[in-house]
Amino acid sequence: MALVRILIDGYSLLHGWPALVPNAARHSHQARGALLTRLTRYRDATLVPITVFFDGQGAPGGTPKLASSHDMEVLFSRAGQTADDMIERTAYRIKAYGEVLVVTDDRAERDTVVNMGGLATSCSSFIAQVEAALAEMTFDLKHHNRREDQRFRQS
Repeated sequence: MALVRILIDGYSLLHGWPALVPNAARHSHQARGALLTRLTRYRDATLVPITVFFDGQGAPGGTPKLASSHDMEVLFSRAGQTADDMIERTAYRIKAYGEVLVVTDDRAERDTVVNMGGLATSCSSFIAQVEAALAEMTFDLKHHNRREDQRFRQS
């Protein structure tokens, strides 16, 4: 079965990726924006839809809503609910459509998802996967542009 969606614990990934925005607080709008920009590029490279879940309690009042689409969804939990609850529910509901990958450093969360039949990975493994995919995409783009430039110069 093909991977149909990646479900990400946003603050867990931000905590595990300090190099992404070294001078920003983990719960800041700037850090979330940088994370979503990088994940959007990854989604563009892999064509796998992504949903990022943030604990709503971690977002300070007045935090602007982040743009969301079917391919790059951004969700905040409500009061009395956690991102983990939302991830588990979503993984369970969409597993009938194909493989779901959950990204979190919460071992209990990963175990729960795996026991439901989903896939789970740590944030560090996922970060390495993202960086490799983006490096490959950059390499391919450079080669494509070089070939097109040569073709243009020959005509």
